[in-house]
Amino acid sequence: MKLTKHSHACVRLQKDGRTLVIDPGAFSEADAAVGADAILITHEHPDHFSEDRLRAALDANPAAELWTLRSVAEQISAGFPGRVHIVGEGDAFTAAGFEVQVHGQLHAVIHPDLPRITNVGYLVDGSLFHPGDALTVPGQPVDTLMVPVMAPWNKVSEVIDYVRELKPRLAVDIHDGLLTDLARPVYDRMLGPDGPGGTSGAEHLRLAPGDSMDL
Repeated sequence: MKLTKHSHACVRLQKDGRTLVIDPGAFSEADAAVGADAILITHEHPDHFSEDRLRAALDANPAAELWTLRSVAEQISAGFPGRVHIVGEGDAFTAAGFEVQVHGQLHAVIHPDLPRITNVGYLVDGSLFHPGDALTVPGQPVDTLMVPVMAPWNKVSEVIDYVRELKPRLAVDIHDGLLTDLARPVYDRMLGPDGPGGTSGAEHLRLAPGDSMDL
């Protein structure tokens, strides 16, 4: 499986000539989902769900399909009959040759005064987990964890404890679009081998947008 990091929370996975894209939102490149055979969306917030980006991808490939929760599906399914699938916790499906399991139900708490929306995470091929905007524990081993390092709903101690709990082989930063260049080395130290995150045993990796690696 080849992993390519796009801006913020979006990643592209490629295997056997097919492409799966997760969370091509408004903070990601305009063409982040173009060329995808399958797209997964974790929740409705615009930094994860961009209707324009989804429509561009689905128009570009008439065979492309979308899996997401109901709140997103209702906004786009009318234009793409039979190609938009609603999923929730406990579901499992095959998308573009990738085996996907759905874990999680709710977005992390931003503030007690704000209602929580639905959020799901995706475990791909039993190895890579993208949690969206939550610190969901999928209940089975994770090889590669996409770590939401910085958001209005988290703090670095929670992120460190999340990596410690899941103990992946590899922890790769996502949800980093709001980090300044000054902040990135600070997070690298906190999550790296010499910081508290190093006790998890996970290798920590930060990819620049457009960078790829084989898993």
